[in-house]
Amino acid sequence: FGEVTEGLGGSASYFAMSASHFAPVRIVAVVGDDFPAQHRRGFEQRGIDLSGLETAPGRTFRWRGEYSAELGHARTIETQLNVFSTFHPRLEAHHRATPYVFLANIDPDLQLEVLGQMRRPRLSVSDTMNYWIARKPDRVLEVLRQVDIALLNEEEAKALSGETQVTRAADRLVQQGANAVIVKKGEH
Repeated sequence: FGEVTEGLGGSASYFAMSASHFAPVRIVAVVGDDFPAQHRRGFEQRGIDLSGLETAPGRTFRWRGEYSAELGHARTIETQLNVFSTFHPRLEAHHRATPYVFLANIDPDLQLEVLGQMRRPRLSVSDTMNYWIARKPDRVLEVLRQVDIALLNEEEAKALSGETQVTRAADRLVQQGANAVIVKKGEH
Protein backbone atom coordinates (compact mmCIF):
# COMPACT_ATOMS: atom_id res chain seq x y z
CA PHE A 1 0.00 0.00 0.00
CA GLY A 2 1.49 3.28 -1.10
CA GLU A 3 1.35 5.99 -3.69
CA VAL A 4 3.35 6.84 -6.79
CA THR A 5 2.99 10.21 -8.49
CA GLU A 6 4.31 10.94 -11.98
CA GLY A 7 5.84 7.48 -12.27
CA LEU A 8 6.82 5.98 -15.62
CA GLY A 9 3.98 3.77 -16.72
CA GLY A 10 2.23 2.28 -19.66
CA SER A 11 2.34 -1.14 -21.24
CA ALA A 12 4.79 0.08 -23.91
CA SER A 13 7.26 1.10 -21.21
CA TYR A 14 6.91 -2.09 -19.21
CA PHE A 15 7.05 -4.28 -22.30
CA ALA A 16 10.08 -2.47 -23.72
CA MET A 17 12.06 -2.68 -20.48
CA SER A 18 11.25 -6.38 -20.03
CA ALA A 19 11.79 -7.41 -23.66
CA SER A 20 15.11 -5.55 -23.81
CA HIS A 21 16.59 -8.32 -21.64
CA PHE A 22 16.05 -10.78 -24.50
CA ALA A 23 15.97 -8.97 -27.85
CA PRO A 24 16.39 -5.60 -29.54
CA VAL A 25 13.41 -3.31 -28.90
CA ARG A 26 12.10 -0.32 -30.84
CA ILE A 27 9.44 2.06 -29.53
CA VAL A 28 7.02 4.00 -31.72
CA ALA A 29 5.08 6.38 -29.49
CA VAL A 30 4.40 9.97 -28.56
CA VAL A 31 5.29 11.82 -25.38
CA GLY A 32 4.78 15.43 -24.41
CA ASP A 33 7.51 17.99 -23.92
CA ASP A 34 7.10 17.32 -20.19
CA PHE A 35 8.48 13.75 -20.53
CA PRO A 36 11.36 13.48 -18.03
CA ALA A 37 14.86 13.08 -19.47
CA GLN A 38 15.62 10.40 -16.88
CA HIS A 39 12.92 8.15 -18.38
CA ARG A 40 14.39 8.59 -21.85
CA ARG A 41 17.86 7.78 -20.44
CA GLY A 42 16.45 4.66 -18.77
CA PHE A 43 15.26 3.35 -22.14
CA GLU A 44 18.56 4.26 -23.80
CA GLN A 45 20.56 2.52 -21.07
CA ARG A 46 18.62 -0.66 -21.87
CA GLY A 47 19.57 -0.27 -25.57
CA ILE A 48 15.99 0.53 -26.62
CA ASP A 49 15.74 2.26 -30.01
CA LEU A 50 13.87 5.54 -29.51
CA SER A 51 14.02 6.68 -33.14
CA GLY A 52 10.22 6.28 -33.30
CA LEU A 53 9.58 8.25 -30.11
CA GLU A 54 7.95 11.53 -31.09
CA THR A 55 7.92 14.53 -28.75
CA ALA A 56 4.90 16.80 -29.21
CA PRO A 57 4.08 20.11 -27.54
CA GLY A 58 1.91 19.51 -24.50
CA ARG A 59 1.54 16.99 -21.72
CA THR A 60 2.25 13.27 -21.90
CA PHE A 61 -0.64 10.78 -21.48
CA ARG A 62 -1.64 10.40 -17.83
CA TRP A 63 -3.58 7.68 -16.03
CA ARG A 64 -4.50 7.90 -12.38
CA GLY A 65 -6.10 5.05 -10.53
CA GLU A 66 -5.98 2.91 -7.49
CA TYR A 67 -5.60 -0.77 -6.77
CA SER A 68 -7.42 -2.49 -3.95
CA ALA A 69 -5.93 -5.28 -1.84
CA GLU A 70 -6.60 -7.57 -4.80
CA LEU A 71 -4.07 -6.16 -7.27
CA GLY A 72 -5.82 -7.55 -10.34
CA HIS A 73 -8.52 -4.91 -10.07
CA ALA A 74 -7.71 -1.28 -10.79
CA ARG A 75 -10.16 1.56 -10.46
CA THR A 76 -9.56 4.34 -12.95
CA ILE A 77 -9.89 7.77 -11.40
CA GLU A 78 -8.72 9.81 -14.37
CA THR A 79 -7.43 9.34 -17.91
CA GLN A 80 -5.84 12.28 -19.75
CA LEU A 81 -5.02 11.53 -23.39
CA ASN A 82 -3.11 14.83 -23.85
CA VAL A 83 -0.65 14.65 -26.82
CA PHE A 84 -1.86 11.15 -27.49
CA SER A 85 -5.27 12.49 -28.62
CA THR A 86 -3.87 13.70 -31.97
CA PHE A 87 -1.10 11.12 -32.47
CA HIS A 88 -0.87 9.01 -35.61
CA PRO A 89 2.05 6.54 -35.65
CA ARG A 90 4.42 6.87 -38.61
CA LEU A 91 6.57 3.81 -39.02
CA GLU A 92 9.91 4.04 -40.80
CA ALA A 93 11.16 1.12 -42.93
CA HIS A 94 13.10 -0.48 -40.06
CA HIS A 95 10.00 -0.33 -37.84
CA ARG A 96 7.76 -1.85 -40.52
CA ALA A 97 10.16 -4.78 -40.95
CA THR A 98 10.19 -5.67 -37.23
CA PRO A 99 9.23 -9.35 -36.92
CA TYR A 100 7.58 -9.11 -33.47
CA VAL A 101 5.03 -6.42 -32.70
CA PHE A 102 3.54 -5.46 -29.37
CA LEU A 103 0.63 -3.05 -29.76
CA ALA A 104 0.62 -1.32 -26.43
CA ASN A 105 -2.45 0.02 -24.75
CA ILE A 106 -3.45 2.70 -27.26
CA ASP A 107 -6.57 3.65 -29.18
CA PRO A 108 -7.60 0.55 -31.16
CA ASP A 109 -7.81 2.67 -34.32
CA LEU A 110 -4.12 3.49 -33.87
CA GLN A 111 -3.32 -0.16 -33.22
CA LEU A 112 -4.96 -0.95 -36.57
CA GLU A 113 -2.99 1.88 -38.21
CA VAL A 114 0.24 0.32 -36.96
CA LEU A 115 -0.77 -3.15 -38.14
CA GLY A 116 -1.63 -1.71 -41.55
CA GLN A 117 1.91 -0.36 -41.87
CA MET A 118 3.69 -3.57 -40.83
CA ARG A 119 5.28 -6.04 -43.26
CA ARG A 120 3.89 -9.39 -42.15
CA PRO A 121 5.20 -9.69 -38.60
CA ARG A 122 5.83 -13.24 -37.37
CA LEU A 123 3.99 -12.49 -34.13
CA SER A 124 1.67 -9.66 -33.12
CA VAL A 125 0.34 -9.08 -29.61
CA SER A 126 -2.10 -6.42 -28.40
CA ASP A 127 -2.94 -4.86 -25.07
CA THR A 128 -5.93 -2.71 -24.16
CA MET A 129 -7.66 -1.09 -21.21
CA ASN A 130 -11.13 -0.39 -19.89
CA TYR A 131 -11.02 3.14 -21.34
CA TRP A 132 -10.97 1.78 -24.93
CA ILE A 133 -13.34 -1.10 -24.21
CA ALA A 134 -15.98 1.34 -22.91
CA ARG A 135 -15.57 3.76 -25.84
CA LYS A 136 -14.72 1.55 -28.82
CA PRO A 137 -15.59 -2.09 -28.10
CA ASP A 138 -16.12 -2.97 -31.78
CA ARG A 139 -12.70 -1.59 -32.71
CA VAL A 140 -11.05 -3.44 -29.80
CA LEU A 141 -12.64 -6.65 -31.11
CA GLU A 142 -11.35 -5.85 -34.60
CA VAL A 143 -7.82 -5.61 -33.20
CA LEU A 144 -8.29 -8.96 -31.44
CA ARG A 145 -9.26 -10.51 -34.78
CA GLN A 146 -6.12 -9.20 -36.47
CA VAL A 147 -3.42 -9.99 -33.91
CA ASP A 148 -2.01 -13.37 -32.98
CA ILE A 149 -2.45 -12.89 -29.23
CA ALA A 150 -4.60 -10.47 -27.24
CA LEU A 151 -3.67 -9.60 -23.66
CA LEU A 152 -6.46 -8.47 -21.34
CA ASN A 153 -6.79 -8.42 -17.61
CA GLU A 154 -9.70 -10.23 -15.99
CA GLU A 155 -11.95 -7.15 -15.77
CA GLU A 156 -11.24 -6.18 -19.39
CA ALA A 157 -12.00 -9.68 -20.67
CA LYS A 158 -15.28 -9.78 -18.79
CA ALA A 159 -16.29 -6.28 -19.94
CA LEU A 160 -15.46 -6.89 -23.61
CA SER A 161 -17.07 -10.32 -23.77
CA GLY A 162 -20.11 -9.59 -21.60
CA GLU A 163 -19.35 -12.71 -19.55
CA THR A 164 -18.97 -12.79 -15.76
CA GLN A 165 -16.70 -15.83 -15.49
CA VAL A 166 -13.12 -15.51 -16.74
CA THR A 167 -12.80 -18.74 -18.75
CA ARG A 168 -16.16 -18.11 -20.41
CA ALA A 169 -15.02 -14.59 -21.18
CA ALA A 170 -11.87 -15.88 -22.91
CA ASP A 171 -13.89 -18.51 -24.79
CA ARG A 172 -16.40 -15.87 -25.89
CA LEU A 173 -13.64 -13.60 -27.22
CA VAL A 174 -12.25 -16.49 -29.26
CA GLN A 175 -15.79 -17.18 -30.55
CA GLN A 176 -15.93 -13.51 -31.57
CA GLY A 177 -12.83 -13.98 -33.72
CA ALA A 178 -9.79 -13.56 -31.48
CA ASN A 179 -6.99 -15.93 -32.48
CA ALA A 180 -5.71 -16.38 -28.92
CA VAL A 181 -6.44 -14.62 -25.66
CA ILE A 182 -4.30 -14.41 -22.54
CA VAL A 183 -6.20 -13.20 -19.50
CA LYS A 184 -3.85 -11.63 -16.95
CA LYS A 185 -4.90 -12.28 -13.38
CA GLY A 186 -2.91 -9.64 -11.52
CA GLU A 187 -1.23 -11.09 -8.45
CA HIS A 188 -2.37 -14.60 -9.42
